[in-house]
Amino acid sequence: MYPPARKDFITLTVTEQDGRSYNNSKQWRRQSCWRKWKQLSRLQRSLILFLLVLLLVSVIAMYPTLVEHWKGLSNKPPKEEWHRMDNSPPEQVMPGALPGVAPGVIPAPQKQNIPILPEPPPVKQKKGFNKRGPPGLQNHLQKKKGNMTDLQIEAKQEPVAGSREEGEKPVISWRGAMIEADQGTELQPSVKEAEYEKGDGALPKPGDTTGMQRPVHGINRLEAVKEAFRHAWKGYKEFAWGHDELKPISKSYGEWFGLGLTLIDALDTMWILNLKEEFKEARTWVAKELSFDKNVDVNLFESTIRIVGGLLSTYHLSGDSLFLEKAKDIGSRLLPAFNTPSKIPFSDVNIGKGTAHPPRWTSDSTVAEVTSIQLEFRELSRLTQDPRYQKAVDEVMKLVHKLDGKHDGLVPMFINTNTGQFTHLGVFTLGARADSYYEYLLKQWIQGGKKETELLEDYMQAIEGVKKNLLKQSSPRSLTFVGELSHGHFSPKMDHLVCFLPGTLALGAHNGLSAEHMDLAKRLMETCYQMYAQMETGLSPEIVHFNMVPHEGLDVDVKPADRHNLLRPETVESLFYLYRFTQDKKYQEWGWEMFQNFNKYTRVPTGGYTSINNVRDREYPSPRDKMESFFLGETLKYFYLLFSDDPNLISLDRYVFNTEAHPLPIWPSAA
Repeated sequence: MYPPARKDFITLTVTEQDGRSYNNSKQWRRQSCWRKWKQLSRLQRSLILFLLVLLLVSVIAMYPTLVEHWKGLSNKPPKEEWHRMDNSPPEQVMPGALPGVAPGVIPAPQKQNIPILPEPPPVKQKKGFNKRGPPGLQNHLQKKKGNMTDLQIEAKQEPVAGSREEGEKPVISWRGAMIEADQGTELQPSVKEAEYEKGDGALPKPGDTTGMQRPVHGINRLEAVKEAFRHAWKGYKEFAWGHDELKPISKSYGEWFGLGLTLIDALDTMWILNLKEEFKEARTWVAKELSFDKNVDVNLFESTIRIVGGLLSTYHLSGDSLFLEKAKDIGSRLLPAFNTPSKIPFSDVNIGKGTAHPPRWTSDSTVAEVTSIQLEFRELSRLTQDPRYQKAVDEVMKLVHKLDGKHDGLVPMFINTNTGQFTHLGVFTLGARADSYYEYLLKQWIQGGKKETELLEDYMQAIEGVKKNLLKQSSPRSLTFVGELSHGHFSPKMDHLVCFLPGTLALGAHNGLSAEHMDLAKRLMETCYQMYAQMETGLSPEIVHFNMVPHEGLDVDVKPADRHNLLRPETVESLFYLYRFTQDKKYQEWGWEMFQNFNKYTRVPTGGYTSINNVRDREYPSPRDKMESFFLGETLKYFYLLFSDDPNLISLDRYVFNTEAHPLPIWPSAA
C-alpha cells in the first residue's frame, strides 16, 4: 500500500472587500438600513415618525398608572376583596360590625352525610356576571352550563383556599377572613339575653315599642338591620353613587336606565329606618342630579314600581313636595307607552323622545308588567288631580277582566299589544311574568276602599284556580307548594317569586276574606321557609322542583342552572305579613336565620352585598358581583318591619305596599 502523496504547498484565496460586499459587520448593516430608509417616500417616512412619536407619548402618559398597578400587585395578596391573608381573629376583620351578624366570615360547614366531591384543580376566577335587563328575564350565567353535573360545574370554580400550620386547626378562607374550621358563629348567651329570657315572655301591647329594643341573642335585631343597610349604602356611595346598581366585588357599578335606581329605591327605607344623614344626602342628589330628560329606553313596569313608587312613597312619608314633582315628571314621560291599538302598553319607553315600543323580539308584553303598574298611576292621579294616569291603567284592567283564555281565573303569561289578546295560551304560573297580576288585584281593591268588585271577583276566582290546579304536596315532609300548569300537564316547579303569595293571602284574610286563605298562607309560609332551610347555605335558590314520589331525603331538588340567589325579598315579605297578623314569634326566628345567612354568604367586606350563583356550596357560593336595587328597597325594609313589634310602623290598615315594597296610602274613602 502506498502512502498518500505529500503536498508541500498551501493554497490561499484572497477576496477583495469593498463597501458593496456583505460581511455581516455592524457597519454594513447600518449602511443597509440607512439606504432602505432613504429609499422610502417622504410620506412613508413621515408616517413612521408620527407613529413612533405617538407611541412614545402614550408610554409616558401611562407610566404612572402602570407603576401604581405594579406596586399594588406586589403589595397586596391575591383576591384582596375576598381573602384576608393574615391570621387576625374574625372580630378584627370588620371593625364596627355587630356581634352575631358575622359579616365577612364564612361559617364552619356542618358535617352532613353528603358525598364529598374531589377538590378540583385551581383555575382562574371569572369576572362577575353582568347582564342588563329585568332580573326575572335574565339568562343567568349558569344556564349556559345546561345540565352539567355538579362535579363539572365545581371544576370550573376556584377552590376554596385553605392552609394549616403545624399543630394548628384547619383554616377555611373564602372572603373577608380566615377562621378555624370548627369555629362557630352562634353567640353565647349574654347577661342581657339571660335577663330577657327570665321575663314573662308576653307579647308587647299594641303601640308598645319597647319590644323593639329588647336584646335577642345578645344584639338588637333592628340595629342589626340598620347596620346591614349602612354597610350596603357604604359600598354604593363609594363605588356606584348616582348609578343604578352596585357591583361590590369589582368595586364598580352597573347601569340599566342610568337613573340612580338603587338610590331612589332606598329612599323610603332610609326614612323608615330613621337614617337621617343617609336620607339627607340622597335627597340632595335627587334635587340636584336626578333628571329624566334623557334619551334612554326604560322598562315601563320596572320604572313604575321602582321610581314612581319610590318617589310617591317617600313623598307621603316625608311630606317633601320635591318627590311628588319628580314622580309627576317621570309619570308623564311614561304615558306614551299606552299609545297602542289595544291600549295594552308597550314594555319600553324612551323618556327623552316620548316614544314607546315593544321588545325587539316580540310584540307581546308580559301580563305581570301591564297589570302591576296600577297602584302607582292611580295614586299619581289622585295626588295631581290629573285623570290621565288612572284612566290609562284602568283600561288595561277592564280589558284583562273580560278576556278569553283564562283557566279558572288563572291568566297566561303574555298579552299582545296590537290585538289585546292573550298569547302563549295554556301555560299558567304564579312565578315570573304573571305573579304580581294576582297581587295587584287584591291591593287595588284595598287601595280604592274595597269598592271595585270586579277586582275582588277576579282575585277570589284566581285563588280558587290555584287551589284547584296548582296546589300539591311534596315528599317526605308533605309541604304544600304551588306548581305550574302547561297544556294540562302539571310541573312541580316553583319560583322563589311565588313566595309573595303567603303574604298576599294573609293580607286578604286580614281585610275580611275567607279564613281558609290564612290557613293556606301559613302552610305556604312553611314551604317557603324550607326552601331556605334545606339548602346548605340556608339561602333559597331562584327555582326549586318539589319531589312528589315517596322517598327519604330533601323535599326540594335544585337544578344547577337554578341555584343562584339574587337577594330577593318575597319570603321575608310574607314573613312580615304573617308575623304582623298572627304575632307568632316563629316567623321572626325564621327571618333572623335568613338574615344571618345573608350576612354569612353575601356580605362583601368593602361594602355592599352580592348575589351568588350557588346556594348549595357553603365554602364558595360563587359571587355574581351584583347588588340589585331591591335589596335596599325591599329585602332590608321587610327585615326591619318583621323584627319590629310596633304595629303602627307602616300600619297595614293605613298603607298598602306596591310590589317593590313602597307603601302607598289607602284612600280615605276606605273608612
